[in-house]
Amino acid sequence: MTTQHLIDQPVARDPVHPLDPPASYTELRENQPVVRARFPNGSTGWLVTRFEEGSQVFSDPRLSARRTRHDGPEGERAETGDDAPFDAGFVMMDEPDHGAYRRLLTAHFTPKAVQTRLQPYLDRIVAEHLDAIAAGPETFDFVQAMSLPIPCLVICELLGVPYADRDGFHHATETMMDMGVSRAERDRGARWLVDYVTALVADKRRTGDTEGILAELIGKADAEGSILTERQLVGLGVLLLFAGHDTTAAMMGLSTLTLLTHTEQRRDLIEHPERIGTAIEELMRYLTIVQFGLGRVAVADLELGGAHIGRGELVVVAMNAANRDPRVFADPDALDLDRAMVRHLGFGYGVHACLGQNVARAELRTVLPALFRRFPDLRLATPLAEVPMDFTGTNYGVRQLMVTR
Repeated sequence: MTTQHLIDQPVARDPVHPLDPPASYTELRENQPVVRARFPNGSTGWLVTRFEEGSQVFSDPRLSARRTRHDGPEGERAETGDDAPFDAGFVMMDEPDHGAYRRLLTAHFTPKAVQTRLQPYLDRIVAEHLDAIAAGPETFDFVQAMSLPIPCLVICELLGVPYADRDGFHHATETMMDMGVSRAERDRGARWLVDYVTALVADKRRTGDTEGILAELIGKADAEGSILTERQLVGLGVLLLFAGHDTTAAMMGLSTLTLLTHTEQRRDLIEHPERIGTAIEELMRYLTIVQFGLGRVAVADLELGGAHIGRGELVVVAMNAANRDPRVFADPDALDLDRAMVRHLGFGYGVHACLGQNVARAELRTVLPALFRRFPDLRLATPLAEVPMDFTGTNYGVRQLMVTR
């Protein structure tokens, strides 16, 4: 392995500018775009901070999705494989296996499927939650009132999971994805989700319930000659349940905070709701909620951004740094809701790009315009510096967002 000097992956954010990624990424991106780094769990590898090189990492077949994790506390290391709390499925597979397993789900997440199957439900629940806000106290926590329940309702509707169980699976998700606690504690959260989904699968088999993606996956797993094992079935259920609500909840809270602190952009969005699609893409780029990056492992030697990557070495893309690359985005640290861009890395890139991105877009596209149309005078109830941010979760977000309507 290369003996180049190691840097520590930047993790600290400026509390005065909590919507920006760690400031030290700027210097790295300019002077050391592919650099040897020590990650928060003590493992080492290569950190990539530029957009072009990051895109290559996600598209080069010499870089494998099957990897060890790099986002835990100092000194800990989690392996993939049978000893993991659950099977992460196609997320940690390469082609052609990745495509075969992903195709079990893709029909549910196309733009057409989301528009036909999900949009009427989304419109209804968003209106109901806005009515509840209007009937409640003037000052309230937006996280508990909207940015958490909406994604939970959506994933429960899609999977066929009882919404009454939301507190349990959300608490387990928070624990599992909190990189500030021990590996053992995170594993307890993951195992709670495994036990929960296992019980759901058994109940659906017993009752013959056919509602939702989980029931459909059960049918596919039970079919003769299925590629889907029981462990993979449960793993897919766990993956969809936690990823399907936590990521969007974080993004919805952060997007609302961003618009509350960018008055002109918020006013323009209210006056021109037809621009919401472009605005969502800019918010995804600007905020890039994945805190610790996404990793790949080299299965062959390769050159990347002038660096020699050895076989077996870990390569991590700091997506929040790459999405602020001035080589690709003009004035990248500015929020421009009219920004015309070809793509960003907010949902990843390549064959592993986020499966649920169309659902996330639909939720944000529905919630944000409706929120500010209904409450145009919505404002922060506390100074920005006092908004509690999630510095240790896999996804960056707000823990609480007190606002006044």
